[in-house]
Amino acid sequence: MSIAGGLHKALERGRAIGCTSIQMFSHNPRGWRASLINPEDAVLFRETRARLDMGPVFIHTSYLINIASPKEELREKSLGMLREEMVRAHAIGAEFVVTHTGTAHDAHGRQRAIKSIRKALGGLDVSSSLLIENTSGKRGDISSRVEDLAEIMDGAAGLVSGVCLDSCHAFAAGYDLSVEEGVESLAAEVVRYLGKSSVKLIHLNDSKGEMGSGTDRHDHLGHGRIGLKGLGFFVKHQVFADSPAILETPKEKEDDDLMNLEILHSLLS
Repeated sequence: MSIAGGLHKALERGRAIGCTSIQMFSHNPRGWRASLINPEDAVLFRETRARLDMGPVFIHTSYLINIASPKEELREKSLGMLREEMVRAHAIGAEFVVTHTGTAHDAHGRQRAIKSIRKALGGLDVSSSLLIENTSGKRGDISSRVEDLAEIMDGAAGLVSGVCLDSCHAFAAGYDLSVEEGVESLAAEVVRYLGKSSVKLIHLNDSKGEMGSGTDRHDHLGHGRIGLKGLGFFVKHQVFADSPAILETPKEKEDDDLMNLEILHSLLS
């Protein structure tokens, strides 16, 4: 949901189309600078949320963050921004911060990501929790497989509370969610490496790219390569069914969000 006009507007926009949970950016996700959240805006956000009875709020971090980078300057800026995202989420009472860990073209990316999380969050006293998101398997990705996420969670024990699983990313990384067998395979890996309770959020998106292509291009539900049948298996599977679901589908027309929400509701019926 857009924060144009104020952070609390994201809540109002979500509720207007029937959402019970939202994801938002707390600032421009394509920049390193973020203006401070003043106390009045934080209070307004909390009051609006209580009035609208909105469920979990998720903050997605800046797209620029790369805590796995071998470049020290970029990595330091990234972990500083990650820390700032956690502080901002705490200020408005958002339960979770969702981040991509970034890319690296050597064998040490996950270890750098773990060290970055420890440095960014170690000793930080905030109420919000960090989730790491699976990625699409493009060249350099360090978190496209379930066991990759588990390695980072284990290495940053106590600082990462769970994972966000994106259906488009999983499909692009080689998990064939278009068929029930593929959904079962992903679910089995989640249970084996992470445990069912670690899945705190689902990003429900169809995929414009082919299975295993590494292409991170989201599509409207049922319009992409996963399709409604596969997405239905996914959202109703016992490992994923209790997790909040956020749509990151394209917004090309004014009613696109409502269209995708209606499709999601039909999948759950």
